Amino acid sequence: MMKRVTVFFAFSLSISLAFIANAQVSKQEKQLLSIVEKNYEESVGFLENTVNINSGTHNIQGVKKVGMLYKTELDKLGFATRWIEMPNEMKRAGHLYAEIKGNVGKRLLLIGHLDTVFEPDSPVQTWIRKDTVAAGSGTNDMKGGNMIIIYALKALKEAGLLKDRQVIVIMHGDEESSGKPLSISRKDIIEAAQRSDIALCFETGTGMDYATIARRGSSSWSLTVKGKQAHSGGIFNKNTGAGSIYEASRIIHRFYDELQEQYLTFSPGIILGGTQVTMDSTGTEGTVSGKTNIVPNTTIVKGDLRFISEEQKNKAREKMRTIVKESLPQTEAEITFTDGIPAMSPTQGNLNMLNLLSKVSQDLGQGEVKAYDPGLRGAGDISFVAQYLDCLDGLGAMGGGAHAPSEFINLKTLPAVEKRIAVMIHRITTPEKIQGKRGQ
Repeated sequence: MMKRVTVFFAFSLSISLAFIANAQVSKQEKQLLSIVEKNYEESVGFLENTVNINSGTHNIQGVKKVGMLYKTELDKLGFATRWIEMPNEMKRAGHLYAEIKGNVGKRLLLIGHLDTVFEPDSPVQTWIRKDTVAAGSGTNDMKGGNMIIIYALKALKEAGLLKDRQVIVIMHGDEESSGKPLSISRKDIIEAAQRSDIALCFETGTGMDYATIARRGSSSWSLTVKGKQAHSGGIFNKNTGAGSIYEASRIIHRFYDELQEQYLTFSPGIILGGTQVTMDSTGTEGTVSGKTNIVPNTTIVKGDLRFISEEQKNKAREKMRTIVKESLPQTEAEITFTDGIPAMSPTQGNLNMLNLLSKVSQDLGQGEVKAYDPGLRGAGDISFVAQYLDCLDGLGAMGGGAHAPSEFINLKTLPAVEKRIAVMIHRITTPEKIQGKRGQ
């Protein structure tokens, strides 16, 4: 198991975009940089084409259609591509899988996703470009990141630097709402990770000065509380007790008081309490009825739990179970947990990848890259593979408004991002002894 390290996270809004062709960049890498510049407008046009195809998670045909655009480009680059269908009952489009095989350098896994949160009936706009900013659904999360994958690989291909390299690209069609069971929908990425050494994920960038070496995991919990239904005039007496709503309130308040620690959150998202309570199978809708003169007999609470490690998750769950057991009079409660996305914990291997990216960035005159605070990021697909290999995330496009109608991408930053990703992939997949000599 990889040794964990303590990482000090900082936050900054500074961005350095200056490019300096200094002595730390090899002749091969300078060629990559020139190719990225040459292909810039083409890459923006390609991004526009993908953004103008709606690919909301539940728009199965739209997700597959945008996936076919990436498939075509990867085919041209010499990848063996295939579309992985999901079972019909999962109601998800499937995934794009592409691979070139080789035995030179580290084995690399590149991760993206095809779907957005915007379904066909969403009030969002198609591509609108104004100078160096473009708006549209998925520009930032994460069709911009997908385009960076494609055009970094395209630069490497044109420079003759993909030959004999081992690279897998996987783009999920359901990252925004994973198909269940996860044992099926994430089976292929886990198998790909077990055949790779390093994973890079191109979720929306966190600024030019930051990348992600840790992401919190996400799971859910469900609390069901039972009380004794009776006349409200008798509440708190020996025979009636406190009722289910007071007991649920006690539990939630104890969670708030006793579980607070760095990177751990436990948010109750929905609560229903009364004498007649129903919750649908999704856990997102329900009905409730009761009267003010009746002590409620049932309360249901559903929430999520986010954590930086399996150890933190398990410790929190055990504490929550202990709190739940300490019931108020004439009440009883049960809490259950459902795993979702595991944590991407900070490791020495992840820190090594950050240091490599930072070295590339500094060689290109773009400045130091630091670790982004995982408390400011949600869960992501890279977490499913983080236990198997060294990982780095947050390598995608710079912009803002992800998951909102105002989503946009900063086109001015794209060449700088594409350049450092192309150089980083080159350095990962090319043994140092055969890399071009710096400064030549």
